[in-house]
Amino acid sequence: MSFPTRSLASCSSSRHLRLLQRVLRSPHRYFSAAPASSKLELPPESEWRKYFPPALQVNHRVSLRNAETAAKLADAFVPEGSEGKVILEAFPGPGQLSRALLNLPKNRIKKIIILEDWEPYLEYLKPLQKADSRVIVVGRDGYNWDSYQLISELGLLDDVPKLGWDQGVHPQLQFISHLPSTVNGEQLISQLLRTVPEHQWLFQYGRVPLSFLLSEHVYNRVTATIDDPSARCKVSIIAEASAHITSALPSSVLNPFDQHFHPVTSAHAKAADLKRSSRAVGLPFQSMNLVPRQHQLIRKGQTDAWDYCLRRLFVRKATELRTALPGLAPGAQILLKKVTDPALPDSERLDVRKKVNKLQAHEWAILLKAFDEWPFKPEDLTIGDFMIRSKNA
Repeated sequence: MSFPTRSLASCSSSRHLRLLQRVLRSPHRYFSAAPASSKLELPPESEWRKYFPPALQVNHRVSLRNAETAAKLADAFVPEGSEGKVILEAFPGPGQLSRALLNLPKNRIKKIIILEDWEPYLEYLKPLQKADSRVIVVGRDGYNWDSYQLISELGLLDDVPKLGWDQGVHPQLQFISHLPSTVNGEQLISQLLRTVPEHQWLFQYGRVPLSFLLSEHVYNRVTATIDDPSARCKVSIIAEASAHITSALPSSVLNPFDQHFHPVTSAHAKAADLKRSSRAVGLPFQSMNLVPRQHQLIRKGQTDAWDYCLRRLFVRKATELRTALPGLAPGAQILLKKVTDPALPDSERLDVRKKVNKLQAHEWAILLKAFDEWPFKPEDLTIGDFMIRSKNA
């Protein structure tokens, strides 16, 4: 399933009103309108397992449980100096971080649009909307493209200005998310990164910052440099080429896992899970802030070519480029001459003796330039495993 390339839809104020009335009446409850209740306050942290018992649908999801940690993270994601932020928050769980964001000085947060579709969590999110006019709860999955389409159709981002890419980091719009601890979670951040150079998704509004809570396993893959070749991968290169990434909080603030997050499993179950998977719930977590680069190494319209070349060459990631490159496509060995041409400046040539996983993003840009100019490159460069779902697809 490919990620849609169309812009988010817009519609008139009267259409916004009709849509809002329709979804409020809908049994699917896209947009919650539940009365406030005692669930405005979260259960005691020690009792979350009782109130939010294990369920197959959310066993892969991790939610911040510790209120003090949530306060620190909210301040790191939306620091002093922020003004009038419009936050789109996905996978919030029952909303410990949501509450911490609302507890920041009011001038920092103008609006929080919350995406969550698990009913036991919604029961603790709906009262926030009743209690605080800045909160809008959309009962949809943050992994579903239709959710973001609905947000646009409801006009929830109509008050957000669209800025030019050279006008700095967007001062208002920001995306914040717990990232699910699954391969789908890793693919989600990979897909969001690849929309940066194309100025799609939220990036049609400009250089919108993203903030994530994610497993250390995925964090290491996203941020891996050439000094960590075992973790270096396709998403590392795309991230390096498209964004500046920093840790929001030191790792020590978020670990050990059991003191800060839900769900907490028994020591026996955790040990068994950790043996089975590097994505098991209970592994250390990290936080990151991601800001799109002003000068993108991936040119607009080149994302599919980068995906293609990275995927084909990382199959032999520990191999020297001069050996791996002919496997890119029939006749691709001709590119070796192109990227080593002595007539080119040093800054535009490659050392083809380097291993694939030792190439930096700017070196991949040199290779992709040669590939893009090659008249016999494959015509179909698309890849078919994108996971953002659309019910209409």
